[in-house]
Amino acid sequence: MIAVTGASGFCGGHVARAAAADGAQVVCLGRRPGPVGEHRFWDAASGAPDLSGVDVVVHCAAAVGDPAPGSRAEAAMRAVNVDGTERLLRAAGGRPVVWVSSASVYDPRLGRSLVAEDHPRGGQLNAYGRTKAAGEALALAAGAVVLRPRAVYGPGDTQLLPRLLSRVRAGTLLLPGPDVRLSLTAVENLADACLAAALWPPGAYNVADAEPYGRDEAVREVLRAHGVRARIRHLPLGVARTAARVAEALASAGAGAEPALSRYAVDQLAHSVVLDTSRARSRGWSPGRTLEDHLRSVRR
Repeated sequence: MIAVTGASGFCGGHVARAAAADGAQVVCLGRRPGPVGEHRFWDAASGAPDLSGVDVVVHCAAAVGDPAPGSRAEAAMRAVNVDGTERLLRAAGGRPVVWVSSASVYDPRLGRSLVAEDHPRGGQLNAYGRTKAAGEALALAAGAVVLRPRAVYGPGDTQLLPRLLSRVRAGTLLLPGPDVRLSLTAVENLADACLAAALWPPGAYNVADAEPYGRDEAVREVLRAHGVRARIRHLPLGVARTAARVAEALASAGAGAEPALSRYAVDQLAHSVVLDTSRARSRGWSPGRTLEDHLRSVRR
């Protein structure tokens, strides 16, 4: 029996469906029922999950976003991503745990043209990166398998591509700095890794599509697939960083929980970040899904 936390969400839902398709008995842990299997209520921000009868746990539940420093949203994010992890690991009691982290834990102050799992973790630019780093540190210390995807996309995505599309203004999309190479992770590739990883040795593993993408061309393809006519223009990096600092200051001073632009968002688009997935591949995992596969389904 496999328990999937956050199964009512984007990543967790895909993991739960993939596990059921493989013939597993699935328990969906979360505030809302998942797409398959048994539902057991668990609020990751409080209380312990019921793992009775469970053999393996895949922990996908997470608070996401880019809240302003010092905001209530930041505190709520820590309650889920760090404190919730601690309660889950205690309840797991030695059962195998696959903990879905993020490449946002990697130190952005260092070059990331090819990032292996030993890249330093620190200097994160927002609460999401900091809380995921703290949560995965607990998971690693407990002997879990930690997966680090980057920019997960696919059917049901409410964050990555929708946010990108929402930035189009007057037929123009501004991107910070010149074109770069970026790793992306199809949610189907992540789900496959989650199910396989229960048998892997404890530790951290990068998970991404087989090849990195050119940022500008990938964005153009996303716009075309969604029928959005827009020109891509490059905003000088210094200007983008200044705008992000101003937006963050305004968000911190006001009631808004999330700035209109952040240093994290600028960093994620302006610098090459390519994940070395050789460690996961050495365990037999192979990413089969691509961005083009996803966009082909969008165009239908």
